[in-house]
Amino acid sequence: MTSSHIRTVLFDLDGTLADTAPDLADALNQVLEERCRRTLSFDTIRPIVSHGSHALIYLGFELAPGDEGFAEIQQRLLEIYRNNIANKTRLFPGMAEVLDEIERRGLSWGVVTNKPSAFTDPLMEALQLHQRAVCTISGDTTANRKPHPEPMLLAAAQAGTDPVHCLYIGDAERDIIAGRAAGMFTLAALFGYVGDHDTPGQWGAHGMIEQPHEILHWLGKEIPPLSKQAAS
Repeated sequence: MTSSHIRTVLFDLDGTLADTAPDLADALNQVLEERCRRTLSFDTIRPIVSHGSHALIYLGFELAPGDEGFAEIQQRLLEIYRNNIANKTRLFPGMAEVLDEIERRGLSWGVVTNKPSAFTDPLMEALQLHQRAVCTISGDTTANRKPHPEPMLLAAAQAGTDPVHCLYIGDAERDIIAGRAAGMFTLAALFGYVGDHDTPGQWGAHGMIEQPHEILHWLGKEIPPLSKQAAS
């Protein structure tokens, strides 16, 4: 099968479709300031954003779920973020043009994220994307989250597209695992929140992209099937 058979392009949200790190970094630093702790640089926070509030709280406070004070800090962090969800968040440069071109070609696109719907939905509305996306699957839409394939399969079903005709793009290994498990083509977004210790070349994606506009190149390119080793 070649990429000319792709009918639906699915995106991870944080670090792939939209650059949400500035607002999440501001929220974490505000909580740190409120508790008289030293704030962290944006470059320190950025690679952690894709891993959610648990990872951010551990980065800032070295606390994990179940630790004393964790729940209170998480509640405050999410409250601040919810109230400032799109202050600085924008589509990655070139992504708006990619979405326009996908639609121009008569293809559909959607979102599959582990972000809870309480944050996904207002963010999609703030970015004026909620009515354009053929599906928006959040971390609490299905019983399982990525890397489980369940949200991927639901996205394909809502799009009315067989998974083999879907391309999924994400910036974390769980994105590629979920996409592969659902039988989709996958691309690793290197422009996203990939940390220094991440190894995207070993995630098993069909390809890796440095900029959003490269997605269009893959839509018109023959994509070889994954090897048995990569797909296992």
